[in-house]
Amino acid sequence: MNIFAVFTQRVKKCLEALELKGPDGNAPDLSRVVVEAPRDPAHGDFATNAAMVLAKPLGMKPRDLAERLVAELSKDPEITETTVAGPGFINLRVDQSVWQKILGSILAEGLGYGGTKSSDPSKVNVEYVSANPTGPMHVGHIRGAVVGDALANLLAFAGNEVVKEYYTNDAGSQIDTLARSAFLRYREALGEDIGEIPAGLYPGDYLIPVGVALKDEFGSDLRDQDEADWLPKVKERAIAAMLDLIRSDLAALGVEHEVFFSERSLHERSGSNGSKIDHMLDGLRTKGLVYEGTLPPPKGQVPDDWEDREQTLFRASDFGDDTDRALKKSDGSYTYFAADVAYFEDKFQRGFKEAIYVLGADHGGYAKRLQAVGKAVSGGDTEVIVRFCQLVKLMRDGAPVKMSKRSGDFITLREVVDEVGSDPVRFMMLFRKNDAPLDFDFKKVTEQSKDNPVFYVQYGHARCCSVLRQAAEELSGQDLSDSVLEGADYSLLDDIGELELIGKMAEWPKVVEAAADTHEPHRIAFYLHELASSLHGHWNRGKELPHLRFIDSSNTKLTVARVALVRAVSLVLSSGLAILGVQAPEEMR
Repeated sequence: MNIFAVFTQRVKKCLEALELKGPDGNAPDLSRVVVEAPRDPAHGDFATNAAMVLAKPLGMKPRDLAERLVAELSKDPEITETTVAGPGFINLRVDQSVWQKILGSILAEGLGYGGTKSSDPSKVNVEYVSANPTGPMHVGHIRGAVVGDALANLLAFAGNEVVKEYYTNDAGSQIDTLARSAFLRYREALGEDIGEIPAGLYPGDYLIPVGVALKDEFGSDLRDQDEADWLPKVKERAIAAMLDLIRSDLAALGVEHEVFFSERSLHERSGSNGSKIDHMLDGLRTKGLVYEGTLPPPKGQVPDDWEDREQTLFRASDFGDDTDRALKKSDGSYTYFAADVAYFEDKFQRGFKEAIYVLGADHGGYAKRLQAVGKAVSGGDTEVIVRFCQLVKLMRDGAPVKMSKRSGDFITLREVVDEVGSDPVRFMMLFRKNDAPLDFDFKKVTEQSKDNPVFYVQYGHARCCSVLRQAAEELSGQDLSDSVLEGADYSLLDDIGELELIGKMAEWPKVVEAAADTHEPHRIAFYLHELASSLHGHWNRGKELPHLRFIDSSNTKLTVARVALVRAVSLVLSSGLAILGVQAPEEMR
């Protein structure tokens, strides 16, 4: 039950009843009319912009239109007060029974309250993390992993059919470097003194087990082979080992992808039929989207793959990109961008209506080119959405923690999760908008205080569970199942704190909808913090005013109503935390 959508429809029906016509004789477009919570709760329960957005197309003054609409709205028995504010905003107050219905709806829908069930869900692909399989996940991967995972959860809760995907960059020079690094550890496992790791190879100790596994499988056979012979074998084993390591690291963070898509599969030829990239290029040529030409050097730092020569180019600028993009290198091999195009084409062929890419801030120039690919390949049928995650600065004892993947001395994702736990990591990564920088303080995220957002929200859920347990003990014999609570006498909940809690829960479906539409999962974390704050605030009032406490063993009817309120809060908190991938604990120790 989205109460804001319900009252938006009521406002629109009242507008239709007025039979308003513009100067052109046509009825106005009502699509911009909305009902929202007023910025100041003292102004009312709801506010509508109807008069403000319709006055101009109707050729009327906003306040005159507002007065007419107020007269029509006043006929609604559930609207108890209507006022016109400022130039024409309309504020509404509604009967208490409206809030009672919301509470009943939450208990009836349970954890599904605020979500959407669609008979024809839209297919959405969310690709996130997609780090090169050359080592364990490091702290720089955490934010993208959490944001992508929570976004996928959010879109699924909002009624979409979502696939969580990881694009494995298992082709290219970095994989050859990985294989040579693993081969060095293989020689070490055979007893050789390999000395200092040569520059250009990966020095991390995480490759030592790979070397041991190669020795166990091949003995010393690989050592005497030419590189052309051992490289493919070592490459295959090293990639598999790194992917196992990556899956394990991500699982510690509660992240599991349903699809690991191999970049190599785009390059592999099927007999004489060519590769997926070959077919993609043929398709672009057929559409007239490829030509032979030269590109001017880009402004600023010139990238390594820029070449001052005639080459095969994709007309990306025709679709909103800043420049056309090269598809082939001077040696005839394909560029990384060519694989990106073929990869998107594969997504399009799998029927996705949205292709979402969650990328690091260092990929800032990718948005326009990926969106251009989406428009060109799908004809606009698949929307490409790109979300960037700014860097995370780790703080310890007031000082930033430095890391360097190149030297092998870097902080892994696993180290962070093992130290503070998955829940604090996930919640804090979402307690700021993804494109804003974030400081992650090891001390702050583990302290048990109201200044720690994840503790504050989880403690809210634990408090709800504590009340429910206490009520079961104090009212032994009283059925407190959800079906019974659904029929409680909610009219007894008339305190301002109780009504504020119900009002805040009434916002949940609207928050979910807005967060899903804007692809901003941080809105869920913000909302949960606000709901927990309302709960804790009302709890604290009960310390000073005993008649507001949730349990009154002398008044069973009132207690059941208040237990219903607490149960509803626990359901919304639990539902929201599930979207974020954070536990909803029943106790805090």
